[in-house]
Amino acid sequence: MKSRVIILSVFACILMLASVCEACPTCKQGIAEGGDHARVIEGYFWSILFMMSMPFLILTSLCSYFYLIVRKARAMQPVGFGMAGQQS
Repeated sequence: MKSRVIILSVFACILMLASVCEACPTCKQGIAEGGDHARVIEGYFWSILFMMSMPFLILTSLCSYFYLIVRKARAMQPVGFGMAGQQS
């Protein structure tokens, strides 16, 4: 019960502070003006999201690749053999 109250209070604080957060003055002004400048800012937004997601995507891809290789190698081992080909 206490943990629920704590979680709900933290969530409520986050929601209250979310309205306080704003963009940098240059971006805020550019979005308010609209036009081509707003499209450039939107491009920066998407490029930042893309760059931030790449390390996670690359790491996930490599880990998945190595996991599948290990799983395939284990499936090809004869039954009854442990690591390094030693009989268990």
